[in-house]
Amino acid sequence: MSKRDYYDVLGVGKDASKEEIKKSYRKLARKYHPDVNKEEGAADKFKEAKEAYEVLSDDQKRAQYDQFGHAGAQGQGFGGFGGGAQDFGGFGDIFDMFFGGGGRRRDPNAPQQGADLQYTIVLDFEEAIFGKETDISIPKEETCGTCHGSGAKPGTKAKTCSHCNGSGQLNTEQNTPFGKVVNRRVCHYCNGTGKIIPEKCNTCGGTGKVKKHKKIHISIPAGIDEGQQIRVSGKGEPGVNGGPAGDLYVVVQVKPHEFFEREGDHIYCEMPITFTQAALGDEIEVPTVHGNVMLKIPAGTQTGKTFRLKGKGAPNVRGYGHGDQHVKVRIVTPAKLTERQKELLREFNEIGGNEATDEQEGSFFQRFKKAFKGD
Repeated sequence: MSKRDYYDVLGVGKDASKEEIKKSYRKLARKYHPDVNKEEGAADKFKEAKEAYEVLSDDQKRAQYDQFGHAGAQGQGFGGFGGGAQDFGGFGDIFDMFFGGGGRRRDPNAPQQGADLQYTIVLDFEEAIFGKETDISIPKEETCGTCHGSGAKPGTKAKTCSHCNGSGQLNTEQNTPFGKVVNRRVCHYCNGTGKIIPEKCNTCGGTGKVKKHKKIHISIPAGIDEGQQIRVSGKGEPGVNGGPAGDLYVVVQVKPHEFFEREGDHIYCEMPITFTQAALGDEIEVPTVHGNVMLKIPAGTQTGKTFRLKGKGAPNVRGYGHGDQHVKVRIVTPAKLTERQKELLREFNEIGGNEATDEQEGSFFQRFKKAFKGD
């Protein structure tokens, strides 16, 4: 049976770049790898894609193939899959290749970066507005001071795992219609480290790490908001085999305020005013996070009217100025009136003839009449 063109197998053109070829192979490998796809024919498609990729990803092999076709690839020893043991590897081998492993497993004893940590801090409303310096205590792993991270009891040392010979992997062979398939798995005797600790450290139990509460100083920037986070470099879990430590991410929660509400850099509040203040106008004192300020209420102000206090909001966390404070006024109707007050209101109503003002007539009351009286 003749072989399909390698470019057709991968679904790319003959002028495809290495990155395009690699991307196409990744997609096919994820779809047809024997470890994840048990459908009939999937293994054949995986073999075909792998063979095509091995040729087209190599400049020299690709040049031979472009010039001589499959014969050129065969001559270089890259076309045949018959009879010999084939190393499909475990599914992890594919991802090692995808993410920089080049098809080989990562050295279990190579330096590895430590895990990142997350800590949630709860701030008062004003603390989020103005920022603060504080210390937090977090549980984190640290290198064991007794064994200095080796996991072995002082005076002893780890030995090479006899089961995997220090590779951290165990290979198992399986006969299939396509030949022998070699599957690699993490060695369960040494957990992939390639080492066995005969006498474990009494302090850490052989892990090389101990859990402690660590005090860390952090700076909360002014203007930080709910859900935002602060990255503290190098304050996560310690690295493995001499690798760098991870990072600490401090996630912010902000307590609600009894008077203010915040949206982004803007602050919102509601101020009660009397009917007299709304009708005749007044100057009222309004609280802000920056201190009290005076706000002028024009005569004839309607309930729900919003005023803007420029620059009285929260500072932008990136330093781009301040937001504004928006003050919404609400006219409060008195629940209890004296007889004199009632008399004056009746007189006011009689003088006005119980008619709406011109402003009202041109807005709300006019719309009301049109809706319900058909005017």
